[in-house]
Amino acid sequence: MTDSRPSRRLRQGRASLAISFFVQGAIFALLVTRIPALQDRYGISDGLLPLFLAAVPILAGVGSVSTEHLVKRMRPGLVLRVVQPIVSLALLSAGSGTTVWQLAVALGVFGLTVGALDASMNMLGVSLQRAYGRSIMLGFHGAYSLGGIAGASLAWVGAHWDLPLPTLYAPLVAVLVPVALIAGRWYVDHRGEHRSGRRAKHQGVEPTEVSRGGTTVSMRALLPLCLVMAFAYIGDSTVSNWSAKYLEDVLHSSEQLATVPYNVYMVTTLLGRSFGDLGVRRFGAVTVVRAGALLAGGGFAVVAAAPGAWVGMAGFTLLGLGLCVLVPQTFAAAGRLFPGASDAAVARLNIFNYVGFLIGSPLVGALGGAWNYRAAMLVPMALVLMTIRYARSFSPVPAGYGDGHERPRTVDVG
Repeated sequence: MTDSRPSRRLRQGRASLAISFFVQGAIFALLVTRIPALQDRYGISDGLLPLFLAAVPILAGVGSVSTEHLVKRMRPGLVLRVVQPIVSLALLSAGSGTTVWQLAVALGVFGLTVGALDASMNMLGVSLQRAYGRSIMLGFHGAYSLGGIAGASLAWVGAHWDLPLPTLYAPLVAVLVPVALIAGRWYVDHRGEHRSGRRAKHQGVEPTEVSRGGTTVSMRALLPLCLVMAFAYIGDSTVSNWSAKYLEDVLHSSEQLATVPYNVYMVTTLLGRSFGDLGVRRFGAVTVVRAGALLAGGGFAVVAAAPGAWVGMAGFTLLGLGLCVLVPQTFAAAGRLFPGASDAAVARLNIFNYVGFLIGSPLVGALGGAWNYRAAMLVPMALVLMTIRYARSFSPVPAGYGDGHERPRTVDVG
């Protein structure tokens, strides 16, 4: 009988990558939750602040594109080992400067390297999932959510005790950088090795031996997944940027209660991702994605129709449970769609993470200002529900082959 258990090296690689996802979640939360403190430290006007905030995802998209070419010369694990400490140090630099140009440089470095970090982390996750032969991507993103909760909690402590940003960031970075470097020793870059045993056909994974390169990534074939990624992040950025204002201004909650929905959203995101891989293994990726889109759409509908704050929070709870499965499964589907060029596919797909982030918050804000915020919530609802139309792209054998679409071509260059 063949031993179907993953090797010790694979288990170590999985644990080390989960640590990196956790570190990145904490670092990103420490940045975004302390933006008001950064604005005060550097004296940035309300008119100039959106330019700084928009620059980060734009540069992250550039970093993600650059990583597609970089991994042709070095393994994603090496890229991740290099850029993760830089991202952490860029956070410290952003909180420690005294002039606006110093903040601009720090955020520029943060944006470029965080794009490379996001891309390389998900490249490793996709290749590890293929090696495991079963769904594990949701677990990695669950570690990211846990890191985000930890980072946001530490940021709250810093705000509560009125700690200067260098005092808050320096000890945390001093801990997180060595943790990430140590974890990086056990990264596993799987190109051809795969787990023996039964093929996980129903689980949404296809553990096959593939070459390192030689496959052309067709944007036409990748486009449905790109749209799903953008829709998911439009929904996510709507919650992160507008949930507090919506509860306070539309549902007339207290200022303290208005801070709760995002925390509830983060916790339910973590819960959903903690158990999501089990759902994918039992019911398949297509079913889980459709269920997630329906839950998220229902969450936006509840938020839009909520008569009061507590019903509104129930809607945000549904949003966390629904949206949490979409992004990890989209990365995994890109790896299946282009098994010989999963790194390139992930890098390109990752750009639409930032596209959704850039579109979501301004879109809801503009609609809310011109119309009303209840109606504005129906727009991300409609976009998220469109994911159901593209759910077949998440199947183990992507839909569309044999009906005129060209299957990605794998060429063995080894």
